[in-house]
Amino acid sequence: MANRANHRVLLGYGLLCAAALLCAETIGPSAAEGPAAGSAVPTAALASAGVSFPTASDARLAGDARQTRFILDLDRTIPFRAFALADPYRVILDIPQVSFKLAAGTGAAGRGLIKAFRYGLVMPGGSRIVFDLTGPAKIAKSYVLEAANDQPPRLVIEFEEVDRTAFVQSLAPENRPELRPAIADANAAVAPVDASAAAKSAADKSPAEKSAAAKSAQVTDTRPLIVIDPGHGGIDNGTQAGGDVMEKNLVLGFGLALRDRIEKSGKFRVVMTRTDDTFIPLNDRVKVARNQSAALFVSIHADALPRHEGDAQGATIYTLSDKASDAEAERLAEAENKSDAIGGVNLTDEPTEVADILIDLAQRETRTFSNRFARLLMGEMKNTARMHKHPLKSAGFRVLKAPDVPSVLVELGYVSNKGDLEHLVSENWRTKTVGSMAQAIDAFFAKRLATAGTAK
Repeated sequence: MANRANHRVLLGYGLLCAAALLCAETIGPSAAEGPAAGSAVPTAALASAGVSFPTASDARLAGDARQTRFILDLDRTIPFRAFALADPYRVILDIPQVSFKLAAGTGAAGRGLIKAFRYGLVMPGGSRIVFDLTGPAKIAKSYVLEAANDQPPRLVIEFEEVDRTAFVQSLAPENRPELRPAIADANAAVAPVDASAAAKSAADKSPAEKSAAAKSAQVTDTRPLIVIDPGHGGIDNGTQAGGDVMEKNLVLGFGLALRDRIEKSGKFRVVMTRTDDTFIPLNDRVKVARNQSAALFVSIHADALPRHEGDAQGATIYTLSDKASDAEAERLAEAENKSDAIGGVNLTDEPTEVADILIDLAQRETRTFSNRFARLLMGEMKNTARMHKHPLKSAGFRVLKAPDVPSVLVELGYVSNKGDLEHLVSENWRTKTVGSMAQAIDAFFAKRLATAGTAK
């Protein structure tokens, strides 16, 4: 036990060395730093507190391959911050939380220097627009125009083509902005001070502070803690079926139902990495589990196959492995691990958590428990849900890499398969599948507690 405790201390220390985002060129007042962990104040809570969010009614591109302009129509002026990321070339625009009332498909088609852009919530109180560039470019001008001549307030970003050398120089450390957000300033511009004060107080706390507070409040509660992780969220929609069916919404609904079912038994504590449409970086999802000494981490997703790859159906349960069990598992892990890039998070500066030998020592037992739970889960789910022809797989998912928390990633089905999609949007199917997962969790902990009692 002493050795294991030492490993936890060393591993925890290693996690404190996470690098800051690589970014450059601050434009205007700082609006957002990046997403907080899942315990941040939910968007619904901010709205119920009387926070009035700015509305974006239109977004468009103009120009050519040498100079391209982005225009965002708003109902009021807002502060903003922009920075660039390389490999791939991107520009990130951070703004206060905005209600995007844009036409369907906005941003999918590019123009000039911009291949495409996407937008959404990245943290309570903060939204983000990510521009995928066709090559290296700089922000030549950026400004916010007041309403005038029957035109609404507009945020304008002008991009200008540069060579690789000039772009890389713009990423030099001395050109990087401070990452501490000025959410207070942004919120003051969009909401009454008294309405935003309570939300700001909670939202400004770091993930570690929130986790410590929760841990302190639960110090006398010895029930096992389970972390449920609905994938994607906010700016990251995940896979998408025809119409408005998005993975991020399907898995959030499923995760909330699973939480309610587990809590109803009274045997376990449950923490969600997100409870609303917020983007959470992969590492922050893992930290939620590690910081609160979770006994189990369950990540919920739904897959999709490109049309040229044929059809597939059924649920799949993944555990962590350095070597993917098959090509499909490798494809999925690679796609999921790029989720941070969708939100504009830079991955190049992230160091390994700790020395490989310490990771290996801690993960041996953890992987054994993860595999055991995966088998129990498959046994229960096959009674209520259609399973993939190879339901147990493994790959190098970043979200499963907590070295001391048994973790699985469940793909509930394929939104690209008509039969699976009918199940995924069915409340009756969800209720049955949530019940089977809850039974697997019961069985898993009953066996662990019995084993621990025997060893004692």
